[in-house]
Order: sequence, then structure tokens, then C-alpha cells
Amino acid sequence: MKSIFKHALIVVLMLSGLSVFAQNRNLDNYRQPDKNGINVFEAPKDTLSTFENVKVRIGGASTLQYQALDHYNSGAVPLAGIGYNFNLATANLDLDVALAKGVRMHLRTYLSSRHHPEPYVKGGYFQIDNLDFINEGLLSDLMKYTTIKIGHMENNYGDAHFRRSDNAQTMYNPFVGNLIMDAFTTEVGAEVYYQRNGFIGMLGFANGKLNQSVEENASGMTGGASFLAKLGYDKQFNDDFRFRLTGSLYNTGYVPNLYLYKADRTGSRYYHVMQAESATSDNFRSGRFSPSFKNSITAIMFNPFVKYKGLEFFGTVESATGKSSGDTDTRNTMQYAGEVVYRFGEKENVYLGARYNTVDSEEVGGDVNVDRFQVGAGWFMTKNILLKAEYVNQTYDGDGFTGGLYDEGEFKGLMVEAAISF
Repeated sequence: MKSIFKHALIVVLMLSGLSVFAQNRNLDNYRQPDKNGINVFEAPKDTLSTFENVKVRIGGASTLQYQALDHYNSGAVPLAGIGYNFNLATANLDLDVALAKGVRMHLRTYLSSRHHPEPYVKGGYFQIDNLDFINEGLLSDLMKYTTIKIGHMENNYGDAHFRRSDNAQTMYNPFVGNLIMDAFTTEVGAEVYYQRNGFIGMLGFANGKLNQSVEENASGMTGGASFLAKLGYDKQFNDDFRFRLTGSLYNTGYVPNLYLYKADRTGSRYYHVMQAESATSDNFRSGRFSPSFKNSITAIMFNPFVKYKGLEFFGTVESATGKSSGDTDTRNTMQYAGEVVYRFGEKENVYLGARYNTVDSEEVGGDVNVDRFQVGAGWFMTKNILLKAEYVNQTYDGDGFTGGLYDEGEFKGLMVEAAISF
């Protein structure tokens, strides 16, 4: 009963927010959650402030998929049976609050997800774009180009996380699935950005922990540290042509547990694929791959993005180096991905796309390879409603998979996804 009341209250608050704030929902330095947010990476740096009073923007997202996938392996480890049907509908609740001139708060709550049917908070942060709330004109020349983010937030490593599906927020992803090696984590930390004349620089530090706690581990540690950096160039040369190129770094000297590729607690879009018949729990990250690094990593990602009229290309070249648990050898994992999307129609409301993604990893048991091909299409019925479909084919190969669950593994088939975001 309490759960029903809680969900009903959330719905009422969301509907009330839509009514109260429908007149003007725009915020400064803010990425729109609808179609207008596509191909936006870091939040735009506005030079003028529209702040008058505290302003609350209540938003959210809901997504539902129909899955028609089949999976296979050598039979060394029997697979669970899967059929064709709808997956659990996922939902997000977003609160964005303009607190002062140049100061904004963001908070995202996952109302339902594959791994957690109950609501829980993803994280939140403060974004500071000028210091007038401390003293009028303080460091104004510097703050014209500087942004500060502080909180328990999604780390800005690479550009691929700007195009991934974040539980129910799937508007920015032209496909259904994220990358095979899905770099995404939320940690407590701070990031400082400098954006000027197309050039982008970012430095950040975080505590390297997904689950925050002051408890010590067996080594007497409560956590570690992560260092982040990004350098890039993003320029709209004319109405038709835009070019962006960034390089990013994520480094941990030592953390009790490394979460860079396994921090998404909402779950994969490909439900139950490559899951063993004997499994006693849901492999909610099914279809993804995480290197067997335990305590330290140096990850580097390069992302080119080119858009000419309706045609766009986004690429990922990633190298991750670290050590497996109890292993003295340093191992390397490489990921490559390239996606081509063509958007057309009067307002580019329809698109066709294809993505190829491959991962090669040096694992303790031997080298492994995971390949995925996706082809998809989408239709923005309105700027807030997106319908998309995808055909996916993913294969597993390599000595490291021999005799195991992924030996001669493959899954393929159709996914259909409907998304709402406002």
C-alpha cells in the first residue's frame, strides 16, 4: 500500500509540475531532454543569464521495448530459454532547479529499471557558471568561459556517454543498445570546464566509488581516487557542417573495486541474452562486456563527430589498461565503434543508422573478441516522442571463451523501442 501511495504521489507531483511550469521550462546552460538535446555534449555555456527567481523544472522519461531476440552457444553451458515479448517499462524523474544567477542543481531518480523495480537516486550535482551569488562580478572574465560541477554525478569520460541510453532517457541514442564496453560510472567529485572559441578543456577528480560509504575494507581503505581529463575542439563552421574531436582520460591509481564498465545499475537493453540455464540471478548487464580489471585502470578514449547536413558520423577508439584481481601482468583491452546516421525530413524527424562495434581483450584465460552490428531507424513523432527499431547481431569468439558460457556465443534479432522524454 505504501508503495502504491508513493508512486501515485510521484505521478501527481510530475503532472502538477507540468501544469505549473508549462509556460517557461527553459533553463540556462542546460541540455534539453527532448529532440533538441540530440548531438549536444557538454552543457552549452550561455553568456547571458535569464535568472530572476528560484525556478524548478520537473521532467521525466519513460521507455518501453519489445524484444524478439534469439541466442546460441556451443552447448558447453546450456542457455536459458528466451521468447518474444515486452520488457519492463523503465522511467526516470528529473529535477532541475535554477537556484541563483549561474547556479543550477540537477537530480535524477530512476523510478523503475531492469535491475531495480523500485525507485532510487542515480545522483545529482551543482553546476556553477558564474560567481555573482558570492559577489557581483567576481572573476567575471574567467567565468565567461568556465563551468564548475560538484556532486555525486556521471563522470565526463569520453563522448560516448552523451549518446548512450540512461535507463528511460533514450532520446539521445539513435540505437537501442549502448556500446559493448559501456563506460559509465557515477562518483563523488568535481569537474572544471573551460570552453572558448570551440576549444574544450576539462579536469576532474572523484573518489572512485560507486556505492558511497565510510566503512573500511580489508586493506583499511574507504576508497581511492579517480583522475579525469578531456581536451577537444567543437566548431559549427556553417549551417551545414560541424566538426568535433575530443580525447579523454580516466585513471585510478588504486580503488577497492573498479566500476568504470560495470557501474550502470539500471541494466542492459538486451534482456536475458547469453544467460545460463542454471543461473540463479538475472545477469542484468547481459550483452555487455567488462574487462577483468580489479583495482586500477588507465583508460583513454578518442571520439570524432562530423555532421554534414543530415548525415553524421560518430566514432569511438578506446584503450583500457589494467590488472586483473591477483594478477601481476598488465593487460590491455581495445574497443572500436563507428556509427553513421542519416536524418531527413523537414525537421530531421526521421533517421536511418548503422553501427559496428568490436572489443578485443587480453583476459587471464586467453584473448577474447566480441563483435556487434546494429542497423536501425527512428521517427520523432513529436520532439518528445520517439519510436525506433533495431536489428542487432552480436558474436563472441576467442580462446578465453572456450568451454564456457560464451563459447561460440551469438545473439541476434529485432528490438523495438518507444520513448517519451520531457
